[in-house]
Amino acid sequence: MREAIRLARRGIGTTHPNPRVGAVVLQGTEIVGRGFHARAGEAHAETRALDSAGSAAAGATLVVTLEPCPHVGRTPPCADAILRAGIRRVVIGMLDPNPKVDGKGVARLIEGGADVSVGLLEDECRELNPPYLKWRASGLPWVTLKSMVSLDGRVAAEGGESRGLGGPEEQRLVHRLRAENDAVVIGVGTALQDDPLLTARLAPEGGNAPWRVVLDSSLRTPIESKLVQTARKTPLVLATTAGEARAREYQARGAVVWRFQPDAQGRVPLEALLRRLAGEGCLAVLVEGGPTVHTAFLREGLADEVAVGIAPVLLGGDTAPTWTRDLGRDRLGEGIAVGPLTLRRLGKDVWLTGRIAPREEGRRV
Repeated sequence: MREAIRLARRGIGTTHPNPRVGAVVLQGTEIVGRGFHARAGEAHAETRALDSAGSAAAGATLVVTLEPCPHVGRTPPCADAILRAGIRRVVIGMLDPNPKVDGKGVARLIEGGADVSVGLLEDECRELNPPYLKWRASGLPWVTLKSMVSLDGRVAAEGGESRGLGGPEEQRLVHRLRAENDAVVIGVGTALQDDPLLTARLAPEGGNAPWRVVLDSSLRTPIESKLVQTARKTPLVLATTAGEARAREYQARGAVVWRFQPDAQGRVPLEALLRRLAGEGCLAVLVEGGPTVHTAFLREGLADEVAVGIAPVLLGGDTAPTWTRDLGRDRLGEGIAVGPLTLRRLGKDVWLTGRIAPREEGRRV
């Protein structure tokens, strides 16, 4: 199962809206076939593992991280393929919460004569698919807030300069993060200040090219910006509350404009945006926007994880922006708890990641 989990991780960034799945075929204690789901619409992990095993699959054991599907989707049912291959035993990490699968895949395998067990390394298998599991439970994507800060919590110098706060190692990690997510979100303020590309060009080849999403209520993103000028090469979505006439300028250059009814503050409603992204298959969203955007996601309880780089520099200043704003708490116990934290060194920088914990504990699910 640990080998199947390792294989499943190779699908990070490319399988959504499908889950990440890995599978191996065993004859005795020898692995005779391996497979993982690489991309939505392509062969599932079980089918790849069976093809890899060939005739050795007859009488063998299949170990798979997620319950095999019993229905026809973009590909034929995996449960039927398993039975046709002559697999004797199936060991499953966890059930698939997809209503078309949930328990039905197990039932089909048992009905076909296979010996089935469920729950091996279930927690580790669940950790393969937080975005998929959250989407199945709530209809919302998994949201990670990413920022780079100084030792004193500033995201920019007093004059507004922020580019280059993190070192080259941090930059490569951020591009890999982008490639592992389906969409990258910023606010229009970041688009105006930094004129970013938001691509994953420093990530390993073959990675995902995430959608680039700008929260731009009034459509102020410059037409000459790098984002708009590259819209035909890399998907760009402008989320706005502005009228259709202004949108045509961007659409003519390849950008996609999504119009929303404004929220109480006259801004793009974040939950509606996230639900639309999920509906388009974007189940993992990386928010790189500045303090205003991060604060909005935290205030509305829409963030699941934080990823923060810390540079060994003190910036100070009375007006230099911090990672969040207007999120003050009167008491320590009212803070938004994050953890457990994972720490790693990136050159001179430190990188911290942690889950935002359940709301009932002063945190968010």
